[in-house]
Amino acid sequence: MILSGVIMKVVRSFCVAISLLALLTVNGVSSRAQNASPMERFLGISGKQKPAVPLLSPQDLNDHVVNGKLVLTLDDCIRLALSNNTDIHLDHNQIDIAQNNLQRVYAPFDPLLTSSFTDQRAKSPTSTQLSGASILNVLTQETQIGYSQTFQTGTNFQGSFIADKSSTNSSFNTLNPATATTLQFTLTQPLLRNRGLFPNRAPILIAQRNLKQARASFLGEVSDIIQQIVGNYWNVVLAREVLAVQQKSLGEAQKSYDHDKKALSLGALPPLDIYRSESQVASRRVGVIQAEYAVKQAEDQFRQGIAADIDPATRVLDLDLTDRPEPVGELLNIDIPTALARAIANRPELEAVHQQLAVDELSIRLAHNNLKPDLELSGFYLGNGLNGYQAGVANTGITTSLSQSFRFTFPAYGATLSLALPIKNHGAEANLADALVSRRHDQYQQRETNQSISLDVATAVHALEAAKLGMEAAKVAVDLAKETLHADERKYELGTEQIFFVLDAQTQLAQAELNLIQSQVNFQLAVTQVDHATGDLLEHHHVQILEPSK
Repeated sequence: MILSGVIMKVVRSFCVAISLLALLTVNGVSSRAQNASPMERFLGISGKQKPAVPLLSPQDLNDHVVNGKLVLTLDDCIRLALSNNTDIHLDHNQIDIAQNNLQRVYAPFDPLLTSSFTDQRAKSPTSTQLSGASILNVLTQETQIGYSQTFQTGTNFQGSFIADKSSTNSSFNTLNPATATTLQFTLTQPLLRNRGLFPNRAPILIAQRNLKQARASFLGEVSDIIQQIVGNYWNVVLAREVLAVQQKSLGEAQKSYDHDKKALSLGALPPLDIYRSESQVASRRVGVIQAEYAVKQAEDQFRQGIAADIDPATRVLDLDLTDRPEPVGELLNIDIPTALARAIANRPELEAVHQQLAVDELSIRLAHNNLKPDLELSGFYLGNGLNGYQAGVANTGITTSLSQSFRFTFPAYGATLSLALPIKNHGAEANLADALVSRRHDQYQQRETNQSISLDVATAVHALEAAKLGMEAAKVAVDLAKETLHADERKYELGTEQIFFVLDAQTQLAQAELNLIQSQVNFQLAVTQVDHATGDLLEHHHVQILEPSK
């Protein structure tokens, strides 16, 4: 009984171990194949996929790290964005796809070489003596080599060589075994539809235009991204300047509050008057906190534009933006007619629309070609050869058959004229109608693009003029606010004016300084907006988009 109990415990433990092992095995298989559907697993497709090539890390950021800070000028940020910005890499895919499509449209003109070998043996009973054997035994071996190519004129060339060797036990065969060779050349030329260079090269021309359009669109998108990078740069500068002004304003309020506390302790100030300066300190401290948050938000958005947020080591670096918003040198002056003329000459959006209209014209011509009847002239010329073994006669060998074929000793030739005349071609007519509709749509698209560019130019020029006037007015306002504050502080010290006027003058000065900084940043953004509207933004920042070498 004791032995039986021990055996039962051992068996039970073994079963539990087997169950756990099976469960772990199933879980392992399930985890490995969790990304594969049941049908894929049934077909033997593994759940493990070969990983893609990892993306390149952000480039050149470490070159701008100085003393634990990321020191950047505006041009540095633009160069970093061109190398690292994710949107630019995504937008460049349209050029890669257009280049691949240009290569693809040459496929109909690719030469094709084919070959095949067939070996077949057949035995069959016969019902007549004319078969030459009671059980006919035939061995057939055939070798084929072919070459074909379509040229851009629409001409199709085909060449083929066929060697057919046969062996049989039939007594009626004169040559046994025998080898027959054939060398044949065939030319086919369309005479109406697809005749000539244009209908056959039209897909190539369309693909080339599409590539130019993709490059023009990419230039426009790069210009948009550069404008965004410039805006992000100046937003960080503005947010920091606003923080500095708020901190200065807080310091002024704190100094007034300290003065009032001292006056209160000496009995020179009524107790209720201390609350005004104290409330100003609290209010301006809130402004500092909000400005600090705005700086962090602007810096995070700026880091994303130059891909400085990808690497954790770079993400935590402080930013040192060295360009200042104060304009240097002569201010930009431009009128609307001059700016509009430059925009018409430079804007890549117009080039993209022009290329699309050119594609529409090619598509219309191609659609007219497809409405023509299909008339083709085909001609062939071939040479036959034969050799084999004949009883009592020496075997002539394969060279005899080849010589007869290549010298066209036994030629054959002929021609075929074929006509396919559709009574009604709904598909081709619909394609032509679509091409005409597409051209009309793109004509309106061109008009809309011209209108949009005109509006962009006018808006940018007006914004530039407003920014210059606002900057001049803001400078005057700061000077007057400083004089007012100085006067109110003197009156307060002499006891002829209340603290209210001093605090209000401090607030007015802080607001005037904020307006000046905002106007300076607005001027920088307006200059960028004018460059973007006229298509000069890339040239202004010395950016060139190089085409890949062919």
